Amino acid sequence: MNSAVAIQSYQSVRTETGVTDASPHRLIQLLMEGCLERLARAKGAIARNDDALRSETLSRAIAIIGGLQVVLDFEKGGEVAENLNALYHYMTGRLFEANRDSDPEIIDEVARLMINIKEGWDGIADQAN
Repeated sequence: MNSAVAIQSYQSVRTETGVTDASPHRLIQLLMEGCLERLARAKGAIARNDDALRSETLSRAIAIIGGLQVVLDFEKGGEVAENLNALYHYMTGRLFEANRDSDPEIIDEVARLMINIKEGWDGIADQAN
């Protein structure tokens, strides 16, 4: 087995184990981390003029944001959930623009927004557990 296949296998097992053992709070953190990773990859793809990878990674980031929207609890979350829903909608639209225009600045904008959301989410870890 070559090292690339071994690393990929390890990452797959690590990811599956992390998801299986994760609390609901941690699952949201993993989604946010995955989104940020896809955004970084998309910026790299833009720098290398790799249109296929740019589209793929931005599509995955958009799907992750969609997943974050789906799990919003509007009954318990109230105005915060409504605001997050609107922000996720905005972020998705911006990523479509970033993909269309190959614009790394838009990706940076969305990454900053996701980092801010994630920092807030990370800050309530004790309350969630």
